[in-house]
Amino acid sequence: MDNARKQVRMIGLFMAASIVLYLGLVLRLPSTATPNRTVYVAIVLVAVSVIATSLVLRQKMIASAEAALVVQPEDRKLLNRWRQGYLVTFALYEAVALYGLVLHFLGHSLAQVLPFFAVGFGLMLLFRPQPRPAAEFPPSSRDSL
Repeated sequence: MDNARKQVRMIGLFMAASIVLYLGLVLRLPSTATPNRTVYVAIVLVAVSVIATSLVLRQKMIASAEAALVVQPEDRKLLNRWRQGYLVTFALYEAVALYGLVLHFLGHSLAQVLPFFAVGFGLMLLFRPQPRPAAEFPPSSRDSL
């Protein structure tokens, strides 16, 4: 479990770093397109639905698998479900940031696209796998003496 947790944390770190790179592209490459308010509102609605979907998936896939892994930490099927849950939610958070990148190239201002990067990056950091709580560690032989 610890190895899988480290792998997922590393993937999340790389995906969060890519969001920073997307923001760098926005700051370095200007857009000459004319912004369309309808497209902006549509993409905002899609981003909100993606975030809602990610929260539901997180609850269904990750939380339930984590609860079961406390009892059965070596169950490969549960571990794969836990890992897949994180990778899918990370991809959805990344998609939110990519919507910001697309909107920039469609002519929208930095003030309009910055929330997409902030939300994608913030969710990536907020919902990363946490270290094992002390309650999950088996008691050592010293504790029984």
